[in-house]
Amino acid sequence: MNCRSKEAASVPFCNGNFAMTRRLFRILAALGLAAGLSGFALPAHAEKRVALVIGNNDYRNVPKLLKAVNDARTMGDTLKQLGFSVMVAENQNRQQFSETLLAFDKAIEPGDTAFFFYAGHGFEIAGQNYLLPTDVPAATEGQEELVRDASILADRIVERLQNKKARTSILVFDACRNNPFERKGTRAVAGGGGLAPMVQLPEGVFSVFSAGPRQTALDRLSNDDTNPNSVFTRTFAKELLQPGENLVQVAQRTRRAVSEMADTVKHRQVPVYFDQMVDDVFLSGMAKDAAARPADPPPQKLAALPPVSVPQLPKEESLNAPIASFSRHNGGWSVVFSFADPTLGISWRMAGKGDFRETGFIDTLDPRTRKRMPNPSIELPADAQAGTIEVRYVDQSGDMQGPFPIRFDPEAALIRDQRKILDMTATSWLSFREFNGLLVYYTHLVSYRCAIREVRIGIDSVVPNQVLKMPPCDMRDPSAITAGMPLYMKLAPATQSVSVELTYRDGSVSEIKSFRSANRSNN
Repeated sequence: MNCRSKEAASVPFCNGNFAMTRRLFRILAALGLAAGLSGFALPAHAEKRVALVIGNNDYRNVPKLLKAVNDARTMGDTLKQLGFSVMVAENQNRQQFSETLLAFDKAIEPGDTAFFFYAGHGFEIAGQNYLLPTDVPAATEGQEELVRDASILADRIVERLQNKKARTSILVFDACRNNPFERKGTRAVAGGGGLAPMVQLPEGVFSVFSAGPRQTALDRLSNDDTNPNSVFTRTFAKELLQPGENLVQVAQRTRRAVSEMADTVKHRQVPVYFDQMVDDVFLSGMAKDAAARPADPPPQKLAALPPVSVPQLPKEESLNAPIASFSRHNGGWSVVFSFADPTLGISWRMAGKGDFRETGFIDTLDPRTRKRMPNPSIELPADAQAGTIEVRYVDQSGDMQGPFPIRFDPEAALIRDQRKILDMTATSWLSFREFNGLLVYYTHLVSYRCAIREVRIGIDSVVPNQVLKMPPCDMRDPSAITAGMPLYMKLAPATQSVSVELTYRDGSVSEIKSFRSANRSNN
């Protein structure tokens, strides 16, 4: 049984004949968004429900799908019944996919509930999930970069919702779980047999996958199955409308029903979900037990009484354990220790290696102790290996405290330090120069490239829609710029602006920054 039918689908695009606000229409018209809007009227108050559903059938270079567009439409209708303002987008190429996500960003305000649904081809590479636009190129072994560059990273969608400060983010992936790049006589792109689990979600995010790892998601149960939707979507949409069920219960009931249906055709498909919600979330009515619970009686009126002082439990005395910050420079590492309380002396060593060494003192008096302040920093060589730094200190009473272990991981420390610098110097990511034409320099990004997984830029576009290649990171000399490294691009003289979006090594995504060439002002 195939994951999704490979027959060509003849489902038309959405007509876009739905009501929507004037402001959003202007945004979408400017972007040229090829999407249908389903009742996308935005309420003026915060904490609204906003949804984006995407269905991709008409793939050009990988097998076409039959039901993904229908799945998106069904989910759009379902979410409208649940009070969501819904955007439905169909058969999105890479450019359109990016523009759709940007429009979705603009519709979300702090405190909102955001719902993202995707039906189409999905693919996992090295533990990262990618959603495939309709123009994703065919690829063979060793061409994973082609797929990465042409696709949408699922983690980026999570990050964008976090940047918009959505209170609740729900992501549902009814993605084809086989390898769409398999071809007879060729070795396929190296990827898993399913999407990778999203187990490290931030708080407030709930995700559902139509099948478990290394499982395929059925479009239909048999050739006689005339249901217009996939096995997962037809079930999940129905469960969402059941009143009094929270998201976990909806996911569990969907998992049970889909698994039982798949078993009837000797197929293994067990949907999975990942829950990082603090509270229960109900999309259709309140909890059943809450609905049955009688209302609380009105409070009794009492005569005024003097305030009662509530005894406070004594706070447990906190230990003055140090923390450390690491900074990489040409000569090696600088490590700065921070203490909550004053110290009279600091010493350190690499765990288990030799005696403790004093850090010495600096020519500054600590106003709390009226004594010279201990030097809070040490230096490590550039080739220092990962290990544990043991730190101890003399407190104000003259007693030795510690040692306290501090983990040193050179690669993680470098990435964290460079990420911090990039965040603080965002206005310096790009610069323009006129020399035999218009040049845009990205030297700053190259200098801190070890913290960057991917750079996307958009030339005269608010959507960064092309990948800017970065030189590889050299951990031995991470900020070195050697001869032959590309540091600039030549632009058309009429270019007005360049937008930039960074994907950091930890998978998080920066805000989109726009750099203007005409007046050299950035924002």
